[in-house]
Amino acid sequence: MPRQLALSLLLTSLLCATAQAQGLAPAEQRIADEVKAWQPQAIDLLERSARINSGTMNLQGVRAVGEVFRQELDALGFKTAWIDMPRDMGRAGHLVANRSGTTVQGKRLLLLGHLDTVFETDAPGPLWQREGDSARGQGVGDMKGGNVIVIAALRALQRAGALDNTSISVVFTGDEEEAGHPREVSRRDLVELARRSDVALSFEGAITDASGQALATVGRRATASFDLDVKGRQGHSQGVFGNGGYGAVYEAARILDGFRQAVAEPGLTFNPGVILGGTDVALDEANSKGTAAGKTNVIANTVTIRGDLRYLDYPQRDRAHARMREIVAQSLPGASAAISFRDSYPPMAVTPGNLKLLEQYSQASNDAGLGTVGAVPPSARGAGDIQFVAPLIDSLDGLGASGGGAHSPGERVDLTSLERSAIRAAILIYRLTR
Repeated sequence: MPRQLALSLLLTSLLCATAQAQGLAPAEQRIADEVKAWQPQAIDLLERSARINSGTMNLQGVRAVGEVFRQELDALGFKTAWIDMPRDMGRAGHLVANRSGTTVQGKRLLLLGHLDTVFETDAPGPLWQREGDSARGQGVGDMKGGNVIVIAALRALQRAGALDNTSISVVFTGDEEEAGHPREVSRRDLVELARRSDVALSFEGAITDASGQALATVGRRATASFDLDVKGRQGHSQGVFGNGGYGAVYEAARILDGFRQAVAEPGLTFNPGVILGGTDVALDEANSKGTAAGKTNVIANTVTIRGDLRYLDYPQRDRAHARMREIVAQSLPGASAAISFRDSYPPMAVTPGNLKLLEQYSQASNDAGLGTVGAVPPSARGAGDIQFVAPLIDSLDGLGASGGGAHSPGERVDLTSLERSAIRAAILIYRLTR
C-alpha cells in the first residue's frame, strides 16, 4: 500500500480511538452560538447565490455570484478585489479578500472556495428548490454551500471579536470546474497568496462515511492526461495477421489491455475516454469529439486515443509513464504507436502537516460535540484548487457542506450541515490564529 494511503488510514483509526472531547472555551462557545443564530441568514445567502446561474462559461453569472459574496466580505472588514483574467482565456476571474491586523498572531490562513459550477445556462435541473432540511439546486453543494460556510464562520469570529490581529485571505475562484489555460496565469494570484500564508483550508463538499462520521481531505490525486496515437499498414483485410500486419485497431487494443494488466497499482488510474479508429480519423481536440470512417474489408491505419491519468505523487507518475512507454514500444507487426503525457493539477500529497491539521480539525469538532473527523482516501476525491497550493503550505480540504448528487440535475445540500461545518471551521480558525 502506498505510504500516503497508509498514513491517512492510520490517522483515521487513531482519531476514532483516541480523540477526547474537552469542551469549548467561553470565547469558542460564543463563536458557536453566533453560527447557530445566523443559520436562517446562511440559508438565505445560499439561496440568493444559487438562484444565479454561474456555469464556468457564464462569465456574467460568475461575476454576479462573486458580487453577492463580495458584499458579505466587505461587511466583515475585508479588503476585496476582483482579479480579471486575460480576455482570450475566456474566464470571469477571481474574488480575493484580505484582512490583516497591525500585530498578526498565530497562523496566516488562506481560505478557498469557488464561484462557478458545472451547470451552464442551458443545463437541466432547478436553480433552487427547498425540500425541508435540504435543497436541490445547481452548485448548492459544489460549492456555493462551502462559500456560505466561509462567510458564516468568519462572521461568527468577527461578532466575537476574534478577527482582530489575524491574517486571513479568501480566494473564491471563478473557474475551478474548468481552470483556464495557461494554469500559470489562471492560478498565479492563488499561488502568490499561498506563498504569504501558513495554512490553506478549502471548503469543497464534506463527505460522511456509512456510519455518519464526517471525513476531511488530506490528499488528492493529481490529474493528467495521455495522448496515444497508433498507426497501422492499410491494406486488404484478407492479409490481416499476415503480410498486411495487424493494423492500428489491434495494436491499440493490445496497448490498452497491456496498461490494464501491467500498470495498475493502488491509487493510480488511467482511463481512455475517447477513441477513434479507421482509415479516416479526425479528432476535435477542443471539444473532445470527432469522426471516424473505414470499411470492414480494409485494415485500419489510424487509431487516436485521449485518456485521463490520476496519480498520488510524482514517483507513482514516473513509474506509470515508464511502464506505459515500454508497453507502447512492443509493437505488433505492421503497426507502431507513440504516447505523450500532459500534467494538469499537481498532487496534494498526504503530509505530516496535513495530518496535523486534520487532527486539530477533528479535535475542534469533538470539543463542539460534533464527533471526530476522519480522513478521505486520496483516491476518493477528484481535482481541486487546493492542489495548486498544497505543495507550498499545510492544507486541508472538504470543510464544506454535506449533500449528494454533485454535478447532476439532482445535486442537493443538507442545510443542517451549514451550521455544523461552520462551527467546526470557525473553532479551527480561532485556534490556528491564536
